[in-house]
Amino acid sequence: MATTITTSAASGAQSEPVQAMCLAFLAGYVDTLGFVALFGLFTAHVTGNFVLIGAELARPSHGVLLIKFLAFPAFIAGVVVARLLTVALERAGRPTAAYVQTVQWLLLLGFMAAGVMASPVSTDTGTPWALAAGMMGAAAMGIHNASSKLQFPTLTPTTVMTGNVTQLVIDLVDIARGEAPPAVRARCGKFFWPVVAFGCGAIGGAYAYVRCGFWGLLLPLALLLTMIARQPWRTPAVAS
Repeated sequence: MATTITTSAASGAQSEPVQAMCLAFLAGYVDTLGFVALFGLFTAHVTGNFVLIGAELARPSHGVLLIKFLAFPAFIAGVVVARLLTVALERAGRPTAAYVQTVQWLLLLGFMAAGVMASPVSTDTGTPWALAAGMMGAAAMGIHNASSKLQFPTLTPTTVMTGNVTQLVIDLVDIARGEAPPAVRARCGKFFWPVVAFGCGAIGGAYAYVRCGFWGLLLPLALLLTMIARQPWRTPAVAS
């Protein structure tokens, strides 16, 4: 008789450090490309958009405020979709990572397509295509943030680097003091590489937009598609 494994954990086909680096690179790349393309819109950071909304309210710029307001509910919608889809898949006894990341991939594809249609984005991000691009980008990264907690809870956070850098510096100070146990040294390595990958992604996203416009999103789309292909779509049957 066979039973079905119902765990929602991500596949072990990729090592955790590689997954964390890929996800951090993707987050840094997409967030920076959106920031450069859409006049300071953070697609992956709610905190940054709160700051920018406050700044825009104090010193408004034509067409910029609306997209930053709409990005917040779009981000929340992405988190809601990720959670509800995860719950439904878990109840059905299916792996969740591939399905959730596929929705993120489709939203990133929509981000790119809407951005291409909106181009060239001049000083007004209030056009329909520009607004659609911003909302789909924010929704995609809402799913990315939710997935970090739902599908990849053991990985280092891959979007918000402030906490990672803080922990990394604390650990490096303890290592320099010669009072760091092996667990601290291991944690230092775990936090170091996602920070580097996020930074590389941020630089890459900025240069990609300058050189290729919204077509620069083809790279994170390819990276995410590769990660999806390595995830299981069905739970394997095992002998009881």
